[in-house]
Amino acid sequence: MLNKYARAFFTRVLTPFATFLIRRGVSPDTVTLLGTAGVVAGALVFYPVGEFFWGTVVITLFVFSDLVDGNMARQLGRSSRWGAFLDSTLDRVADGAIFGGFALWYAGGGDDIALCAVSIFCLASGQVVSYTKARGESIGLPVAVNGLVERAERLVISLVAAGLAGLHKFGVPGIQYLLPIALWIVAVGSLVTLIQRVVTVRRESAEAEAEAEADAAEPGAASSEAAESDAVGRDGVGSDGARAGGAESAAAEERQKSQEQGSEAAK
Repeated sequence: MLNKYARAFFTRVLTPFATFLIRRGVSPDTVTLLGTAGVVAGALVFYPVGEFFWGTVVITLFVFSDLVDGNMARQLGRSSRWGAFLDSTLDRVADGAIFGGFALWYAGGGDDIALCAVSIFCLASGQVVSYTKARGESIGLPVAVNGLVERAERLVISLVAAGLAGLHKFGVPGIQYLLPIALWIVAVGSLVTLIQRVVTVRRESAEAEAEAEADAAEPGAASSEAAESDAVGRDGVGSDGARAGGAESAAAEERQKSQEQGSEAAK
């Protein structure tokens, strides 16, 4: 949902920065790679040791590269399948690093196996949610549903909660519980989104198959109708011919009788 409303706003805000990078000769692919590297470093260096505030600051500085590289590609007119593939692939890597960092913290210093499991579920469900849409589109379906919690929502909820939870080390009491709450929200929201997309793909698949069956049945129906029409035509011609032949035979008999009567009268 955030993609629909926030992406356009941040694109306008980041356009000057994208233009600056283009003037310096930086390519969109370079921005994509550096952005992903920064996110992975921030997540796997800071989060496993409980430094959520500084980890979130580092990640936030690099996470907007996802918008900057696309902006640069559009300005340069270089939008390509390779760029889209690279961007989507590295997005999955970045997401895995973030939730993997949370899982490592709760498996270690955080000492909470339940939240470790929730973090892993967030990681896995996020990958599957993205896969369902990509796979549905690859088989020709529109997958016309956004879902409750997409990638933008997962990142915003998790990173904001992590950054605020990190303020606990600066003396803010009770705020550390925001991250566990956020992880549960993301987990439930991802599950709902996954169900929404699976149901949508199922419906669209059934509709596409029904249309294909209807299209396949139409030529057969037309052939059947043509055959019936041809048979009726042939029957009609045969009947008319029979009737015509019968009429000619009757007329010949009448002529013969008249001739015989004329002969007898002459005798």
